[in-house]
Amino acid sequence: MTKALTAKRIESAPSGPIRTEIPDGLLVGLYLVVQPSGAKSFAVRYRHAGQPRKLTLGAFPALSLEVARDLGGKALRAAAEGRDPATEKQAAKSDAKKAEAEAIRGQRDLYENVAREFIERHAMKSNRPSTSRETARILGLRPPPDDPSLLADIGGDVMSAWRGRRIQDITKRDVIALLDSVNDRGSPIMANRVLSAVRKLFNWCLSRDVLQVSPCTLVSPPAPERSRDRVLSDDELRLVWKAAEAEGWPFGPLVKLLVLTGQRVSEVGGMRWDEINKTQKLWTLPAERVKNGIRHEVPLPEAAIAIISTLPHIKTTEGHVFTTRRDAAVSGFSRAKNSLDATIAAGLPTGATALDHWTFHDLRRTMASGMARLGIQLQVIEKILNHSSGSFRGIVGVYQRHSYSDEKRKALEVWAAFVQSVVADTWRREDQQVVSIQDRRTGAHQ
Repeated sequence: MTKALTAKRIESAPSGPIRTEIPDGLLVGLYLVVQPSGAKSFAVRYRHAGQPRKLTLGAFPALSLEVARDLGGKALRAAAEGRDPATEKQAAKSDAKKAEAEAIRGQRDLYENVAREFIERHAMKSNRPSTSRETARILGLRPPPDDPSLLADIGGDVMSAWRGRRIQDITKRDVIALLDSVNDRGSPIMANRVLSAVRKLFNWCLSRDVLQVSPCTLVSPPAPERSRDRVLSDDELRLVWKAAEAEGWPFGPLVKLLVLTGQRVSEVGGMRWDEINKTQKLWTLPAERVKNGIRHEVPLPEAAIAIISTLPHIKTTEGHVFTTRRDAAVSGFSRAKNSLDATIAAGLPTGATALDHWTFHDLRRTMASGMARLGIQLQVIEKILNHSSGSFRGIVGVYQRHSYSDEKRKALEVWAAFVQSVVADTWRREDQQVVSIQDRRTGAHQ
């Protein structure tokens, strides 16, 4: 008569050169399986559709004898009912794996995770750092100061609206509702920027087979955009300069360098000490820091060198010139612009009208226009602005390799002298005297 298995008997069961099975005398069909390695497990043998079958229950001692008998009894009853417990177990395992994979895929397809992967895999590798940071910011992500390699959830319009939603569940109606909410709060241009960022995200999802169709298809920008043509007058330029003097560090000298060099806000704001050669009076921007991806040299006039020489050297991780913290360039340009406007308004004569809306980028256009007034050639102006279009587009840009270094230096010195004369109020047009802002705004000065 077959003896019933006991815990003691199982523990003392020896291993041999071949795999052995020890039947349980209490539950017919239950076996203890002993491998040559000494590993032990429980299994049930039964017949299904006339064929012998085996169901592995689990390893000993993780699976106790009592539990093995309970599971074995259930499997034998299922076999008696005409079912196949081994097949059912495999099906259950398959379903569990599918459910787990679906859960993982569901987490991966959440908006915040897709957006993070888009920034890491595409935007950071395909765009300039400033562009990828701005795209990430619009989508609701930003590198934390303590670990720039990570992207933290900072909220915002898009993240707040879509956080926790599967990217496949975001519809065209959702996109339109998001754009309407941004537009309705009085930010139509930002609504356009949001559309541009999310369209790039969804198009990337199409290329990765995450989506079959983009919800941005046939969605038009919420607001019309016109090319800006704002150029500050001499009076306005003087007011901005003097407001910058009153503003102080860091935005005061930063704005002055915007005026004197005509470079982009992100380029001046991200200026680094190792880019500046005071001896040669030269500022060299590496390719990764400029819009067209071409290394750019900016001769620095004496006025710019004088400003740079007075700036404090703050130790930062990347040697930024303009900074208020150790790990990043200066930020908060909107607040700085508002502060400048307030300073300008406070200094206006009683009853004078405040300046029409202007932006920091208008200083770049003002320099270009002012240089043209001073008789500087268009090709030289475009080289200073680092434009690859205009006079240098197409085949001309391929074969025209003259650097215009001397011409740029002379032009920037002439422009700096002009700015200083405007600030000192010694500049006069040949045909008429400079008049007050109030008179100009009422039509006396065109």
